Amino acid sequence: MSRTVISMQDFETFVSPLIGLPVSHIWNGYGSAIFLEFGSLTPSTRRRKDGSPGNPKGEFTLMVEWSWRIEGKRRIWGGSWSEAEQWTKLLPRLKDASVTSISLIGRLQEIVVALSNGLYLLSFMTAEGDPEWAILTRRGDETFSVSVKAGRLVQTIDPANSR
Repeated sequence: MSRTVISMQDFETFVSPLIGLPVSHIWNGYGSAIFLEFGSLTPSTRRRKDGSPGNPKGEFTLMVEWSWRIEGKRRIWGGSWSEAEQWTKLLPRLKDASVTSISLIGRLQEIVVALSNGLYLLSFMTAEGDPEWAILTRRGDETFSVSVKAGRLVQTIDPANSR
């Protein structure tokens, strides 16, 4: 695994293929972690403990571990601090909407994903440490990801394709 500090221009190049891709699948991880899969889906080769198939993977994946919210034009619709029951109504509203832009805000970069249906997904860490988001994609046998580590944008290349 290798990790390299990248520039804002490198980030924009990395995320530019996401523009126009639809949100194809959404799933919850542990706690309030959410995963958005974009573009064409590939079935998971992993199985859950109960034997059912794991979540499919998109051309790109956005993971927000915690502290996230979904905004509309004039209000916050909900987020990681909302009741979990509300997530089952809120998260499906993102499905099938296409990405219109991806940007970073703040001194310690948080991610903002704008969607064609007028909704926005934002990360915003509320505890010590780094913002807890990452964008991942696979190319051949490698997984490439961009995230924030020690307050800097970094790209990680994992040859194990462990995503």
